[in-house]
Amino acid sequence: MSKTILVADDEPSLRLLVKATLASRKYTLIEAANGQDALNLAKQVNPDLVLLDVMMPYLTGFQVCAELRKNASTAKIPVIILTAKGGQDDKDMALSVGAQHFLTKPFRPPELLQAVDLVLNSSMV
Repeated sequence: MSKTILVADDEPSLRLLVKATLASRKYTLIEAANGQDALNLAKQVNPDLVLLDVMMPYLTGFQVCAELRKNASTAKIPVIILTAKGGQDDKDMALSVGAQHFLTKPFRPPELLQAVDLVLNSSMV
């Protein structure tokens, strides 16, 4: 069965790049262009993984991740923060709100594939 990944970023070009990068893996990809839509979709679909940008309208990626952790039905969904904000404070914040992994944009496609595979494979245990 295909894994479902929610890609949340307010930049259409980045969502397109992520989709192109993950296309070879045959994942089912769903998209959100802002934090509130990402949170709503995650609650409706319960994806196998969420890729979250930090700087989005309505809710930041950090806020979305924190909200996912508070809800029993979404608390165990793995999250990868994918952001241009690459400082140590941002990495610390990502981990403190419950993200499993942190990637800085611009990312290299093999780096994203490796992170997705790592997180999805470790969440199956």
